Amino acid sequence: MKTIINKLKSYKLANLNFRLLVYVIGITLLGIFTIGSATDGSGNFQLKQAIGLGLGIIVLIITTLVSYKFIFKFYWLIYLGANALLVLVLLIGTTNKGATRWIDLGFTEFQPSEICKIFFIIFVSTYLYKRREKISSFKTLFGISLFAMIQIFLIYKEPDLSTTIVFFVAFCAIMFLSGVHYKIVTAVIVIAVPVVIIVGYLAIQPDSGLLEEYQYNRIVGFYQKNNPEAEKIRYQQENSLLAIGSGGLSGKGLDNNTVTSVKNGNFLSESHTDFIFTIVGEELGFIGCSAVIVLIFLIVLECFITGSRTTELHGKLYCFGFGIIIAIQSFINISVATMMLPNTGLTLPFVSYGLTSLISLYIGVGIVLNIGLQRKRMI
Repeated sequence: MKTIINKLKSYKLANLNFRLLVYVIGITLLGIFTIGSATDGSGNFQLKQAIGLGLGIIVLIITTLVSYKFIFKFYWLIYLGANALLVLVLLIGTTNKGATRWIDLGFTEFQPSEICKIFFIIFVSTYLYKRREKISSFKTLFGISLFAMIQIFLIYKEPDLSTTIVFFVAFCAIMFLSGVHYKIVTAVIVIAVPVVIIVGYLAIQPDSGLLEEYQYNRIVGFYQKNNPEAEKIRYQQENSLLAIGSGGLSGKGLDNNTVTSVKNGNFLSESHTDFIFTIVGEELGFIGCSAVIVLIFLIVLECFITGSRTTELHGKLYCFGFGIIIAIQSFINISVATMMLPNTGLTLPFVSYGLTSLISLYIGVGIVLNIGLQRKRMI
């Protein structure tokens, strides 16, 4: 206890990133108001998200004050715990629309893959930090690749292709930034690019077995034209695009009763989760959409700035990894809502409804803030 108190005293309040705090709380509040409008008060989703914000602030304070170095010491326990949760959801999880991603807790549904995003980057960052002197050795690279792929495979088996992609991209980015020799990075890219192209081509072949039926239909149907079945698949995204375009500059207003509203006409499903950006576009217009994109950009930027200022490798890799996860997930969600990518079922960080996601993100932000508190003055 005395050691912890002394550590807290060593923190410099001037190093606390108040900008990041303002951005995160601001975009969460925007999300809460938008969720309330998207659901018209049904299901108490707005209230639950507000409670999630309160819980999120509590865990953010805890993870900001507890040294990330102390937390990262338990990286193997964190890794094994994450794998246990992912196996548990496959065994007893709730299945919805062909995917088993949630554990029913009675009062809410817990989604292990969300908290595992934080656990994943903690493990990868610390594993590489512990072996930083031999980071380019075959043993280190094989080991981290094997352990990472086990967790990514468990996500893939839910199935959750979009989150699998997020995990994989974050892993590749962390590896690239870790200081692995450029010759190894070049060799991996030369090999990986054609492999990804070939696997992608095989995956979209009928009865390939690499994708679930609904995943195959979403991807292939997105690109097919003049096909009645494909039109049904694109129906949600076309309505989303129509709703965003109809919002104009300032939107139709939250909780509006406009008869021309796509939301009010019930032409969107999952409007409070997957298509929350659509509600922002229709009801808050271009200004609202810009605010969301700018806030996400600023949050990612602050993560990168914090990472660039720390001298510890695991702190640096964590900040960059966390920022990349937010950036990639946001890009995919917004691209789906604007019909630039096939529908993936991925939520928008801090904005979409989801208690597990929100609390996990606040844990992640708290760790970034703690890393910033412990940065040393550069001489």
